[in-house]
Amino acid sequence: MAGYEREKFGQTWTDDHGGRGGHNGCDTRNDVLAAQLTGVRYRERSKCVVISGTLLTDPYTGKRIEFLKAKATEVQIDHMYPLARAWDMGASRWTQQRRTDFANDQAANLLAVNGPANASKSDEGPGEWLPLNRAYRCTYVLRYLQVAHKYALPITTADRDAARTITRTCP
Repeated sequence: MAGYEREKFGQTWTDDHGGRGGHNGCDTRNDVLAAQLTGVRYRERSKCVVISGTLLTDPYTGKRIEFLKAKATEVQIDHMYPLARAWDMGASRWTQQRRTDFANDQAANLLAVNGPANASKSDEGPGEWLPLNRAYRCTYVLRYLQVAHKYALPITTADRDAARTITRTCP
C-alpha cells in the first residue's frame, strides 16, 4: 500500500460526490460554510461562493470567528476523522468513489472550525488531541466514533481509552 496523498480522496472539495450537497453546483467547502456560518454573504451573482459570515461559537475553541474570504484560513473545514488516518486505517482499500464520498461527507465528517485549532489537530484522533473547548469534547468524541462506525474504520487503543474517559463526563 502506498502512503497517503490527499488527491487519493478525489479533487479537493469536489461537488462530484454522493452525499448531502453533492451535484448541487457548489463545492463542498462553500456548502459547509453556508450551512455552518450565520449571516452568510455570497459573491455577487453567485449562489455558492461564501465571502463572509460568522462562526458564532467555534466548536474547538469556543470563540466567535468572523469569516472573510480574504482571510479564508481563519475558518477551515475539518475532517472529524482525518483523511490520512482513514487511509492508514483502511481507506486505502476503498474504491475511489467511497474515498471521495468520505472526504466530502458534510453530514457526518465535516466541521467549520478555527484554522489554527484545526492545524494543531492535524491528522490526530481523540487519543492524541481534544478540543480546547471542553464543552465540545463529548460531541467531538461521539462524532468521531460515529464516522468510524459509518465507514467501518477502526479506532486506536488510545482513541478508545480517550473516548471512555470523555464519555463518562457527558450529560
